[in-house]
Amino acid sequence: MKVSEILKVKGNILYTVTPDTPMLEAVNTMAAKDIGSLVVMESGELIGMLTFREVMKTVHANGGAIGDASVRKHMGYDPITVTLETDVNDVRRLMLERHARYVPVMSDKTLMGVMSFYDVAKAVFEAQSFENKMLKAYIRDWPETAPGDE
Repeated sequence: MKVSEILKVKGNILYTVTPDTPMLEAVNTMAAKDIGSLVVMESGELIGMLTFREVMKTVHANGGAIGDASVRKHMGYDPITVTLETDVNDVRRLMLERHARYVPVMSDKTLMGVMSFYDVAKAVFEAQSFENKMLKAYIRDWPETAPGDE
């Protein structure tokens, strides 16, 4: 299964911020949209990600407050990316190896979407459930052995 297949089902709604967006505004967007990450874009190019992890580090560093800084100060730079043709098992491996919960999907320099660990887990689960259902149907419809075929 390819990333492009998952994005077709998931949709490609994207939420982005600039590096100069105030952290409070970014956090408010994340809360209002119920999302765990924002893609940070500057001059039409992906330059980083702001995820729940960076937000929590910011709150901790500021003694429980978001503070007045911009996203630039707290975002993660140079996130790993995947393409529309990347196999979902490669995405899963990359996310596990790099402890990434969100991975931007790129086509050349164009942002196509964001894959979350949830999206990957859901796709794998649904594929395995379908395969399991097909195997059970196959076994259930297995022809009985005719006399003399033993």
